[in-house]
Amino acid sequence: MRERSAGDAADEGGADGPAGDGGAPAGGRRALRLLLRASGLLRWTSLRLRLVVVFALVALTAAVSASGIAYWLNRNTVLDRTQNAVLNDFRKALEDSTRSLPLRPRCTELQDAARQMAAGPQNYAVLLIGVDRKGKDCAATTDKDLLTLTGVPASLRTAVDEARPVDESNRYAHHLYWQRKEVGDTPYLVAGAKVTGGGPTGYMIKSLSAEQQDLNSLAWSLGIATALALVGSALLAQAAATTVLRPVQRLGHAARQLGEGRLDTRLRVTGTDELADLSRTFNRTAERLEQRVAELSGREAASRRFVADMSHELRTPLTAITAVSEVLEEEADSLDPMIAPAVQLVVSETRRLNDLVENLMEVTRFDAGTARLVLDDVDVADQVTACIDARAWLDAVDLDADRGIVARLDPRRLDVILANLIGNALKHGGSPVRVSVRTEDAAGAAGSTTDRTGSTALGALDGADAAPGPEADGGPQAPAGDGGPDPETARAGSGKLVIRVRDHGPGIPEEVLPHVFDRFYKASASRPRSEGSGLGLSIALENAHIHGGEITAANLPEGGAVFTLRLPMDASPLADGDRRERRDGAADDGTEDDR
Repeated sequence: MRERSAGDAADEGGADGPAGDGGAPAGGRRALRLLLRASGLLRWTSLRLRLVVVFALVALTAAVSASGIAYWLNRNTVLDRTQNAVLNDFRKALEDSTRSLPLRPRCTELQDAARQMAAGPQNYAVLLIGVDRKGKDCAATTDKDLLTLTGVPASLRTAVDEARPVDESNRYAHHLYWQRKEVGDTPYLVAGAKVTGGGPTGYMIKSLSAEQQDLNSLAWSLGIATALALVGSALLAQAAATTVLRPVQRLGHAARQLGEGRLDTRLRVTGTDELADLSRTFNRTAERLEQRVAELSGREAASRRFVADMSHELRTPLTAITAVSEVLEEEADSLDPMIAPAVQLVVSETRRLNDLVENLMEVTRFDAGTARLVLDDVDVADQVTACIDARAWLDAVDLDADRGIVARLDPRRLDVILANLIGNALKHGGSPVRVSVRTEDAAGAAGSTTDRTGSTALGALDGADAAPGPEADGGPQAPAGDGGPDPETARAGSGKLVIRVRDHGPGIPEEVLPHVFDRFYKASASRPRSEGSGLGLSIALENAHIHGGEITAANLPEGGAVFTLRLPMDASPLADGDRRERRDGAADDGTEDDR
């Protein structure tokens, strides 16, 4: 009896597995670039979003890795189990079905054997190939559409037909080989073996669609699990971010309140972690800052009270000294020529001291916030003329002002501004001093006549002090301008009043520019006993600010300096705001306003 054995299942024939195997390097690089770009964008987002994204990426990486490993292990397990079961059944069926066949069976016998093999529980199609008694090749298949000799991979046919040398390590010349292939979208397992001793060659094909469906279901389940893990990680990240960021948000809100001046702001501290230590540090810092600010505020208030009290106390002896100096000045012609210069020195220094006390009291009112506006409709040309006439500057000042420019301002404070600016130009500039008055609309366009005094560089001279002069009821009138504006039109609430004071002196030194409006600043340090005290321009600037205006200074290309005063045509909104503040008690610190 001839021995006919199918041999052992051995080598896999190098076929592809189910769809989805294999990597995609280009896609991986693209995903890496997207991740790098996303990481760059995270620097511009909020900390909460960064925490959520980082948590989500970590969870996604872990879930995808775990799902991939689980899918790979389950796939191998399912395919190996199905494959081994099918191959073992095919090998046994091939042995049993071909044992009773003759060496050269008829085609009908091969067909019966193929049907008998395919009738097994594994439900695969069978192809038997043999040589009949006449020497002709015979192929018997149970499924002509699915399994034919041409449909069997060439590499598998070659491996099945190859005879290996038989030795101690290889007991059989032929072995069972298999491959996986796809027909359409359906994966199949194809196997083949040759019966030892010259029997027929058998092939089988088994559909793996059921296993593919199981693996697809597993992939969907793992994908859903990954998505749920991603959502869960985002929720956990949100909860963690809220836990971490809520104290940080409270700290930021407290820091903003502290920056707005609410020095009594404190944080409620709970816990012993790093954020609690940060809150305690903030509270200690805020407490020390509040103490320091309170000390500084107390010192500043004491300094203001000292200046105010000193100015008030100096008024009484100054009144007496001023009266005596006036008497001495009237009797100067009858005094001994040897003591006349001393009398003149006493008179001038008394006036200078009186102006200094008045200026100090004015500065005190500005610092205390008690300076108020007393508004009236002012004809600007008349006001400038009165200021010049009251100080006997008519011969040294040229006035270029149109009649009918009416502004609602504080006339006393406007007189102080003009006196200081014109006096500064006369003392430190060069004659003639030119004063021009113009108006600008809300867009900044000049009204009336185009002004001829441009400016190129900021700067100023020493603030020459001009004491607040009396408001003259008369005096020389400004030259009438041709076509002056209508008074109601000129006082447009949205417009600006522009007054420029120009001199023809040497201009402004560069080193003086940063300090022109500083208090007690003098351009020449070598003349500390000059007539001015250095408070005039600072007082003028404060008076402009209380109107909602500004003063700037510049050097002209052709020489000389120009000071530009810009005031609103109607300062009523500021005065109404001051009245509301006084009614609410928000700005009054108790300093007397001796206006």
